[in-house]
Formats: sequence, structure tokens, C-alpha cells
Amino acid sequence: MTASALSRPGERERVSTKISQLDWRLLLLICAVGGAGAMMLYSVGGGSWSPWAAKHLIRFGVCLVLMLGLSMINIRYWFALAYPIYGVALFLLALVETPLGYTALGATRWLDLGVTRIQPSEIMKIGVVLALARWYHGASAKEASFHWKLIIPVAIIGMPFLLVAHQPDLGSAMLIGLTGAAIMFMAGLNWKIIAAVAAVATVAVPPYVMFGMHDYQRHRVLTFLNPEADMADKGYQIVQSKIAMGSGGLLGKGYGLGSQSQLEFLPERHTDFIFAAFAEEFGFVGAFFLLSAYAAIILISLRIASLSHSHFGRLAASGVIATFAMYVLINGAMVMGLAPVVGVPMPLLSNGGTVMLTVMIGFGLVMATRVHRYAELPKGHGLI
Repeated sequence: MTASALSRPGERERVSTKISQLDWRLLLLICAVGGAGAMMLYSVGGGSWSPWAAKHLIRFGVCLVLMLGLSMINIRYWFALAYPIYGVALFLLALVETPLGYTALGATRWLDLGVTRIQPSEIMKIGVVLALARWYHGASAKEASFHWKLIIPVAIIGMPFLLVAHQPDLGSAMLIGLTGAAIMFMAGLNWKIIAAVAAVATVAVPPYVMFGMHDYQRHRVLTFLNPEADMADKGYQIVQSKIAMGSGGLLGKGYGLGSQSQLEFLPERHTDFIFAAFAEEFGFVGAFFLLSAYAAIILISLRIASLSHSHFGRLAASGVIATFAMYVLINGAMVMGLAPVVGVPMPLLSNGGTVMLTVMIGFGLVMATRVHRYAELPKGHGLI
């Protein structure tokens, strides 16, 4: 389909035309990683579809259909709903602090609605991207670089960050904060502000670790620095993960033959540490190809973002893929002992419905940005 044909509004809105504009390379890579996740969950489940692999495949299939449906929605509707989605997510996060909040494993992160439980922080990961993209779409270059109005995007990031950190959910709070910072950087934030924030963070992080964190969070950070000092307790997860990854060698032990995961030495082998189980069974070569697939997904998505004619589309797609990249980087560093264990799963590979739903909605937005890349959006962000 040529650009001149797509310039005709009626032609652009035909479903067949929209389907032809999907990026099939990205779709195939997403399916490949999702399939690898089902394969690994089958393996670490003892060669059984139960309890994780079958559910993973069903969730992925449903989310894939949802992603394709969302990709058909014109980017103008994403633009119009940006602030409402953010507002609803913020309201739901506030409700977590009420009696409706559900507590599990010492953290209040869910809303108990009776028929189901939802985790508002996952909705916010999309909401903050949309709200920031909407604001920056109407901002001038000066406002985006160095201006008092930057207090607005800081507040958009800061309010959910503080609410999520209070739950406590350090992993989700980090993802929201880092994604927001990435969008501000891509929007043209002045380097002087970046340097000042980096300096303040460098000074503030040690006192925060010692006096601001919950005890279990502090133990995770301090254990990460020297896991061998407490191998039987606090350092057990990291040590076992390193053993699993190292024992895989170049080509791995073979599918279903990873001793650390099959004998259940590796904790959380179906969620946070599934990448370590993958590396044990498929070795350095398998891990390299998996990470290459992730890298290809990120690069293709960034290319899609760059093709959008609207600033909103560019920043929204870039923000979504920044969140995805943070998932991969943080989880990869975590299982290799290069970062504290903060409960961030490997996207599309780990078992878990809420993260998969968030990731696939995000890719729906990325695909919608590609399909409707010629859409023109009105200026103005609706805030000061």
C-alpha cells in the first residue's frame, strides 16, 4: 500500500488496509517469545501443561487477539483517552489504600472487587505513558527542555510513583519512574536538569536504602552486594540463579534437563527466575538468541515510533517500548546478580497474567501507531 493511497481518509479506515499495515516481523517475534515462555513453563512444570504452561498459552492467545483489536483503533482515540485513562488508574491506585485494598505477602497492591482482583499499578504503566505523550504533544520545545511547566510531567510521574512505592512495590515503582524519565529525555529535557537529578539521586539513594526502605527491601539490596555472605537465606535466590546460568555452559544441558529448575533448587523458576532456567537448559547460545529476539522487538518498535507523523504517537510508542526494555534489562540484571531482586518478571516469558496484559496492550498501542502513522492530531495538551 503506497503512502499516496493511505493519504485518502476512506482508504485508511478500511479494516483490510489496516491489517496490511501491521508489522508482521514484530508480531512474529512477539509470538516466538511468547511460545518460548510456554515451552519453558512446560519444562519447569515437570513436563506438564499444568499448572503454568496451558494457562500461559491461553492468556497469550487472548491477549494477542486484544492486541490486534487495539491496533485497529485510530491513534486519535488513544490521544483523546490519554488523560481519562491516567485519571482512572490514579483513582484506582488511591483506592488500594482503602479497605478495598487486598494484602498478600506483606504488600497491599491489589483491589478486591469481589468477582476478581486487579493490580492498578499495571494500568498505570500504560496511563503514565499516554498522559506524558499527550502533554508533550502540546508543549513547545522550550517547555519540554527547561521551563517551570515541567512540574506537570514531574507530577504525572511522581504521584503514581509514590503511591506504588508505598504499597510497597519497588519493582513497579521503578518501572513507572524510569519510563517517565525516559519519555522526558526523549522529549528534549535539558542536560543540566538531567545532570542535577543524577547528582541528587547519587547522594539520596544510600540514605534512602538505609532509612527509607522496608526491612525486607533493604535486605534485598544489601544481599545483592554480597549474596555469598548469606547463601542459606537472603542470598539463596541469587546464588542458585548464578549456579543455574553458569551450569548451562555454551549449549545448555538440554530441554527439560536443567537440574536447578527440575529439582526445584531454583526459586520462582516460573516467574522472576525463568530466564535463569532457560539459560541452564539452552546455554549461552540459547540465551543469546532469546535476548536478540528481545532486542529486535525493541528496535522494530522504536523504528515504528519514529515513523509516526504526530509527536504523541512517537512518544507513546517510545514510552511503551521503554517500559518493555526496562522489564528485560532489570530482570536480566537481577537473575545474573547485577541488580537487587525486585520482583520484575521477564516479559512474555514469565508466568503471570497482569504483566502479559499490560505488555500486550502496550504493543497494541505500538501497532496502532504504525497503522495510523499518518494521523494528524490537534495541538494542545489540555493542561497549563
